[in-house]
Amino acid sequence: MGIAADIILIVVASLVFGAIAHRLQQPVILGYIVAGVFLGPSVTGNVHDVHELEFLAEIGVALLLFAIGLEFSFGELKPVRRIALIGTPLQLLLSMAWGYGVARWMGMESLQAVWFGGMISISSTMVLLRTLMSQGWMGTLSSRLMIGMLIVQDLAVVPLLIVLPGLSQPDVGLAQLGIAGLKAAVFLILMIVVGVRLIPAILRAIAGWNSRELFLLTVTALGLGIGYGTYLFGLSFAFGAFVAGMVLSESDYGHQALSDIIPLRDLFGLLFFASVGMLLDPGWLVDNITEVAIAVGLIAIGKSVIFAGISRLFGYGNVIPFAAGLGLFQVGEFSFVLARVGRESGAIDDHLFSLVLAVALVTMFITPLATRLTAPLYRLLQRQSASDPLATVNLPVDGLHDHVIIAGGGRVGQHIAAILQRLDIRFVMIELNHVRLEQCQEAGLPAIYGDASQAVVLEAAGIHAARLLMVTLPNAVLALQITGAARQVNDDIHIIARAADIDQIRDLHEKGAFEAIQPEFEASLEFLRQALIHLDFLPGQVERFTDTVRHELYSPLYTEGDARAVEELLATNGLELAWIELPPHSPCVGHSIGELSLRTRTGASVVAILRDGASHRNPGPEFRFEAGDRVGIVGDPDQDHDFARLAAPPVSDVDTDTSA
Repeated sequence: MGIAADIILIVVASLVFGAIAHRLQQPVILGYIVAGVFLGPSVTGNVHDVHELEFLAEIGVALLLFAIGLEFSFGELKPVRRIALIGTPLQLLLSMAWGYGVARWMGMESLQAVWFGGMISISSTMVLLRTLMSQGWMGTLSSRLMIGMLIVQDLAVVPLLIVLPGLSQPDVGLAQLGIAGLKAAVFLILMIVVGVRLIPAILRAIAGWNSRELFLLTVTALGLGIGYGTYLFGLSFAFGAFVAGMVLSESDYGHQALSDIIPLRDLFGLLFFASVGMLLDPGWLVDNITEVAIAVGLIAIGKSVIFAGISRLFGYGNVIPFAAGLGLFQVGEFSFVLARVGRESGAIDDHLFSLVLAVALVTMFITPLATRLTAPLYRLLQRQSASDPLATVNLPVDGLHDHVIIAGGGRVGQHIAAILQRLDIRFVMIELNHVRLEQCQEAGLPAIYGDASQAVVLEAAGIHAARLLMVTLPNAVLALQITGAARQVNDDIHIIARAADIDQIRDLHEKGAFEAIQPEFEASLEFLRQALIHLDFLPGQVERFTDTVRHELYSPLYTEGDARAVEELLATNGLELAWIELPPHSPCVGHSIGELSLRTRTGASVVAILRDGASHRNPGPEFRFEAGDRVGIVGDPDQDHDFARLAAPPVSDVDTDTSA
């Protein structure tokens, strides 16, 4: 079967090793590379037409850059645009200089040292995204900063593919580089002037035929065809594919084109990474293990310091420099692209190619382990030196106490803040977006700039003296992280968090959330409520039905027995059922319902108590309250409010606990 048999073997082996990598919480591309090593001539030798596979791998490189062009968005860079657009080029230059120095110290010639510096300057987007998602860092300011820098790094691969091969031809010199740059500029102008108008028109016409197959074929033909055109024009095949992707991303069909091209990109990308692995000789790795270890150590330390220093230079403090340094030190997948180009052009030899490949693999593997050191190292630094001051706006002069903390200053958080302001309820917002912080400042809302998942930020928001924490952020992982961090700092704080789905409701409850809100579900209930009213259902029927449906979703917050009790209670009277948890210092703790005369003093009726997983329905006057009891009361809003004030601990007790 020839090359077809080789492709089948690569796909099957990549599935096996990719699954193993996934189970080890590593990016699947590492599994693809290991599959290539296993099938390559240095181990089993099952793949024979390695050279033919390398030609197919070129399509994988082009599709990778084509997809990057489709995914590119200046909107993603806005929150961190200064460090992304200015700091990343500075980082690349410093990393290249560091790599050049390391290579010269290790005995390489000048040209190979330049290539070595260029190859190690790029970090891994795939590895970092996988690490951020698995460790719950997505959505934080640290993750936005790192992703912004990675986007610009990916863009930098294109000029490196033009400049580095030009340096490999000293007889041609700067003139050839100038000609290549001129050709690239002419091509870009043609694509901007002609492509931006022509390509969307072609896609619009094809989409009008309602043929998914023809649309996919058109997108692929545009990406690869334009790339081949640049190759004939004397430029890089991958460069043309990247520019084609950028042009397509600006059309109305960019998102559909990206979703259609991803499976094709992943399949050919698999062939590329497997073909890279076939060039690695495990025997060489064993013979040169000392050299690889030294290179890994020097590159990891150097790049970590560079990323951390640049983050600090651009005004990012607290944990962010640690996160950037320990998250971006690895050598990335596009270094393989540069290494392949350098090897084919004769600029680098097999030894340097194998060294870069080995360094990249090792640094990718240890990235998840290194990122887990971020929080411990930051806490160690905090104990040894004063922490960076946090930016604040409109905070009350008498400090924060008996207030509400709103984590997230987006639309939901600002709406809640506006209502609390009208009700004269003290609050403070936590926001890590500079633009939203400025909006809070203009609206006169008290706010703190920072990451609400960090203990130092929560303490600055006065969490020990707060009555309530509301997590309004839409990011599911970040909401869980903030909930867990808040519970560690103040075990008594009540937390209301925004949930993405029913699984997260359960996770939030396990982290310590008092209530969880699922916005899409609440919106659907309001639609349903309005529909039932228009269908002439009685208001009481509508409310009972929506309450029952709502409880069915939020039932993970209760035990099975509690859920049955709540369902029965919701059907009683025409009044609302409210749950109030008794804190340790509540005046109600240790007293019975009769001793407190709750019905006389508040007007509310105690209809259920949830304690240690058990439900006590309709408790008598002799029932005594304990700390942590969840008391279900029936009454109007004023009566519920009076009961909550009665159950709250005295302010003096809260102040005593805070000062302690």
